[in-house]
Amino acid sequence: MPSYRAPLRDHRFVLNELLNVQQYNNIEGFSEATPDIIDAVLEEGGKFCENVLYPLNKVGDRQGCKLKSDGEVEVPEGFADAYTQFTEGGWTAISGDPKYGGQGLPEYVGLAMGEMITSSNMAFGMYPGLTGGAARALHAGGTDEQKELYLPKMITGEWSGTMNLTEPHCGTDLGMLRTKAVPNGDGSYAITGQKIWISAGEHPMSKNIVHLVLARIEGAPEGVKGISLFVVPKFLPDENGEPGERNDLQCGGLEEKMGIHGNATCVMNYDGAKGWLVGEEHKGLKIMFIMMNEARLGVGLQGMALAETAYQYSVDFARDRLQGRSLTGPKNPDGPADPIIVHPDVRRMLLDQKAFVEGARALTLWTALQGDLEQKHPEEEVREKAGDYMALLTPIIKSYLTEKGYESVSQGLQVHGGSGFTAEWGIEQTLRDARITLIYEGTNGIQALDLVGRKLAMKGMRPINTFFAELDAFVAENQGSGDLEPFVKGLAETKAKLQKATSWLVEKGLENFDNAGAASSEYLNLFGLTCFAYMWAKMAKVSLAKLEEGSSDPIYESKMKTGRYFLARWLPQADMHLARIEAGAEPLMALEAEAF
Repeated sequence: MPSYRAPLRDHRFVLNELLNVQQYNNIEGFSEATPDIIDAVLEEGGKFCENVLYPLNKVGDRQGCKLKSDGEVEVPEGFADAYTQFTEGGWTAISGDPKYGGQGLPEYVGLAMGEMITSSNMAFGMYPGLTGGAARALHAGGTDEQKELYLPKMITGEWSGTMNLTEPHCGTDLGMLRTKAVPNGDGSYAITGQKIWISAGEHPMSKNIVHLVLARIEGAPEGVKGISLFVVPKFLPDENGEPGERNDLQCGGLEEKMGIHGNATCVMNYDGAKGWLVGEEHKGLKIMFIMMNEARLGVGLQGMALAETAYQYSVDFARDRLQGRSLTGPKNPDGPADPIIVHPDVRRMLLDQKAFVEGARALTLWTALQGDLEQKHPEEEVREKAGDYMALLTPIIKSYLTEKGYESVSQGLQVHGGSGFTAEWGIEQTLRDARITLIYEGTNGIQALDLVGRKLAMKGMRPINTFFAELDAFVAENQGSGDLEPFVKGLAETKAKLQKATSWLVEKGLENFDNAGAASSEYLNLFGLTCFAYMWAKMAKVSLAKLEEGSSDPIYESKMKTGRYFLARWLPQADMHLARIEAGAEPLMALEAEAF
């Protein structure tokens, strides 16, 4: 039967050896994150995920959430108790600001924990996950009074949070939203409108739910320039800051979804609900983007985390499932057949999964470190570079990791054969849960357009040129390094193709904007592949150094063999992506709409 095991050794490898996060321990905000502290946090977190959250994963999928006649939502059996344990254990507060009750550990620690939560129970993890994003938006844009009122309870999980953007008539195009805000004359606003697809919009597990709602103040400019952000709590805080009178908002329905059944996806109706402006009038989208970008990184993490779960399922199944004989002679001569892990095509799928998960974990934690450096490093130059990387890589993390993550889960189901198509083995739920990651928080197509339309040109192309320079420096430093040379060469060649594609986009995209649109998804995938080439080169360098020191830890030899597979079977995709980019828009746009 399927099970989940927290990948603690690989987390230690990435954080302590690849990223060497201890080099930042002299910086405020990093000093508490010693190897012992990180190990203790992740080890205990892993146990919680394995023993509490994972057993509820199938329960949540089968029972789902139910809307009661009074508008309240019933969550799956065991979720409420798990949420209580989760908050009492301090897991919501890992990276929170100590000023408001958080533990103040770096984001990369919270991200590693977030991976295990998602791997063990994605639907559950969305409740505290959205709260964390809402708290960060309030931290960035709220008044001191709002921060003092809401953040201590949100960081500890006593109150939860949501983001309310989408409306029935508009998704990505937020300039079309109709929810309105009318001043009440006392500093508050009456919020009226309907929001859909609101994850964790209603549930009984926290004492209050703090909704962050985008709305348009009467008389505001049209389009996105007229959008404001409001904090609209389910219960209005009383004079002591405790939940008081019920606000005029209600869950009007629950979506019947393909996956993540254990999370309440709500239609939220606001009928003159009392809310308070967050930040300036008509500047709400800027603050909400803090939460949205946080969520996009979190969704990319979900793509990797579910691929980890699927990989574990697949390896266990492939080792146990007896089917056929090895092409080179029996490997299990005393049994009726060999385990399917002996077959080359099964190994191809398993190695695709392994190469993806380990490359994606390195990339997500490396990116999370950039976010910490942007916020906490004392040198402006370092903060600036890290901020550039965060802006540039966010659409890549979100899109590439979810697309390849879903493919990885699908390969896992294929390893299971017919068994994978049944509910008993767990992989079909993982596949259904994973599919949403390519869609929400901005579809992957939108991420690709964001990358080519905004992120490449930002700041005079400084972020991408800085990134190219970092890759060039790594190549120059490590050329001719024996067993590392294939990784260095692979990185250099893939980066050259990405640079060629970038030049093509700059030239041809300006000639015809459809060229940029037609190339965007392939360009993003080529960029993601280049990022993976960099991560695998860095992991190979660390592993070779450890092997040369005489280490007998099997992880280093495993990294080298998996990395060589990545070079041989993944990097050739760069030529395909480049060819598709240079094909331009004409093959896509030639067919008349009526001919489809």
